[in-house]
Amino acid sequence: MRARTFLLTTVLVLGASAGLQARQEPRPPLEEPNRSGVEVRIGSKKFTESVILGDLATLLLRDAGVSASHRKELGGTRILWNALLRGDIDAYPEYTGTLREEILAGNEAGDDASLRRALAARGVGMSAAFGFNNTYALGMKREAARRLGIRSISDLRAHPDLVYGFNNEFMDRHDGWPGLRARYGLAPRDLRGLDHDVAYRALAGGAIHVTDLYATDPEIRAQDLAVLQDDKRFFPAYDAVMLFRGDLDARAPRALPALRRMEGRIGARDMIAMNARARFGRVPEERVAADFARARLGVNAAAREEGRGARILRRTREHLSLVALSLGAAILVSIPLGILSAKRPRVGQAVLGAAGVLQTIPSLALLVFMIPLLGIGAAPAIVALFLYSLLPIIRNTATGLADLAPSILESAQALGLPAGARLRIVELPMASRSILAGIKTSAVLNVGTATLGALIGAGGYGQPILTGIRLDDTGLILEGAVPAAALALAAQGLFEVLERWVVPEGLRLPQEG
Repeated sequence: MRARTFLLTTVLVLGASAGLQARQEPRPPLEEPNRSGVEVRIGSKKFTESVILGDLATLLLRDAGVSASHRKELGGTRILWNALLRGDIDAYPEYTGTLREEILAGNEAGDDASLRRALAARGVGMSAAFGFNNTYALGMKREAARRLGIRSISDLRAHPDLVYGFNNEFMDRHDGWPGLRARYGLAPRDLRGLDHDVAYRALAGGAIHVTDLYATDPEIRAQDLAVLQDDKRFFPAYDAVMLFRGDLDARAPRALPALRRMEGRIGARDMIAMNARARFGRVPEERVAADFARARLGVNAAAREEGRGARILRRTREHLSLVALSLGAAILVSIPLGILSAKRPRVGQAVLGAAGVLQTIPSLALLVFMIPLLGIGAAPAIVALFLYSLLPIIRNTATGLADLAPSILESAQALGLPAGARLRIVELPMASRSILAGIKTSAVLNVGTATLGALIGAGGYGQPILTGIRLDDTGLILEGAVPAAALALAAQGLFEVLERWVVPEGLRLPQEG
């Protein structure tokens, strides 16, 4: 009976944690009551410029009386594009070069008219250009480029010993490194994939010598970088535009006119200045967007910024929801599978093997695999965390039952207890310490892995960590990292308390000898 109590108590504790999420939460920054009946969901990629443009679009929608929300920092191009096609978001800022060379690669989309036709065939519309071209480029420290006589990308061929560090997405894009390498015949001996913002820090510290740039990056001027001439004209134009679902005008008639207010109104200098305010001035993107909208677009809008305490509380609720739901489901599934594995060793090998394979899949890859099935947000993150939580609990349950002394099992059988009663009254309580250790391991791993859910819009403590890395803001990184570590310790402490209450006293006594 103590084993049953143990299971019920654990599930109730986890359920209570998840229930926190069901309470009415404070609305995220910039959100207003619904005045149009339809909420328009704006998405943005995981870099500062995209977030600012997403915030600006959200402000314009709300100024037009359209209820709108902004799902920030959802990862790379493919995640946003697929989310748009699925209907998880209604619009997001994109670049024409990315559309032609990456999303629609292989299609005839040389001019804007053919580009619009190719997009329309997929149920997607495109605005006119905002007014700036954020093309790719390669850059180096100016002093190093001058010393080595490097002015163009072709000049890099004579210096294969230079260390290259490129954005991870750029490493695989059709219009990124594979095509650039083929066009210029580049063959560096040391090539590394890095987060775009980390690459700038690595360049400043001398860890790399060449990196990919965006033309509107404020770091180009701040770090006095030399932009290498694209002498073979590899990179196309990357005019900023807004992509939107084809049915948006029918669902929210005021949305498209509001979004079109960005067309032709944002020059390259404007975008560089806004990026610089957010990156180096540490001004929140919402405020940067609101100031531009007020000064240049005549929108009387002000960013509503949460205090640090309110942000941490909201992220805590989101994180607890991810962890509690995924871990609670894993407990309910894993313990029966562990029992099956102990009672049927051949079946157990297959079960443990399958759980082990799931454990070897990189967490970020597993999250991305879930998107086509479940979209973006909390659902794919919960499923991925559930799968990651299975192995420790299954293995410890099976091990705990398999390691029981034969004399104990024989005694229980001699008492005439049926198999189910022996499992419930004798075996599970005797194995409870091992089972609880597996749950404890899964809980700690779950808390840490849940931070990656922010990459697909699941929120939690990963959101301030990602934003802090992007803005090089240690305070924001700690705002997510410290509570995540504290939650992991709290989860471990909770199960330590449960162990004293659940595990039979004799099993908790120190072993002599």
